[in-house]
Order: sequence, then structure tokens, then C-alpha cells
Amino acid sequence: MIPAHWPRHHRREDNELLGYLRPVEDVLGQFVPVTLFGHPLSGPGGEDHARQCLDRAGLDYLAQDWLLSLPGRPDLIAVQIVEAAPQQLRVKNIDYGYPDADIGHIFVLDVPTTGQLHPR
Repeated sequence: MIPAHWPRHHRREDNELLGYLRPVEDVLGQFVPVTLFGHPLSGPGGEDHARQCLDRAGLDYLAQDWLLSLPGRPDLIAVQIVEAAPQQLRVKNIDYGYPDADIGHIFVLDVPTTGQLHPR
């Protein structure tokens, strides 16, 4: 679940939610722009910088391929996002080299997905 201490969300003009401004602990006025599932899009900066990063990224990150890290597995798994919600993220396996799950297998991840997803 998106933490309650991330109260600032950022929407585009049509009111579509683009992501959140995660406050930097112990640094007043500094934020990290994060996706709908908590992945950082940039390093810390002021509120305007974080909003600009989210505007530039839009929702394109939902369409790109990602790499999933699973506990006990050294190799990353190629996945695509199926659904992003404040409570969970659903991704599907697109990695033909991953023998433990069929292509299209859905992984359900808790949000924020700290350290589990990496851009491909």
C-alpha cells in the first residue's frame, strides 16, 4: 500500500494520477518522484523538480518491460505490468528463460515495490 506519509500525488491535466512525491526523510522540502508502484524516477530534489520528472515520464513507464527480482533467485525475470494500484502491482512473466512459471504467469507484488523491479 502506498504509505500514508506520501500524501503528495501528482496528476496530469486530465486528472490521471502519474505518481507520487515521496518525501526525503529528515530533509524538509525535498522529494523523490516515484511511479504509481513506488519506483524512483529521479534522485531527490525540490517539489517542482519532482513534478517535472513525473510530467516528463507520464505513464510511459507502465508500457515498458521491467526486470523482476525474486527472493532466492539470482537471475532477474523479464516482466510487463498488467495492473498498477495503490495496494498492489500485477506483472506478467515474458521471460522464456524462466522455467518456474509459464509465459503470462501473473506475479502479484506489494506496493511500494522497493528493490523488486528494475527498468529493462
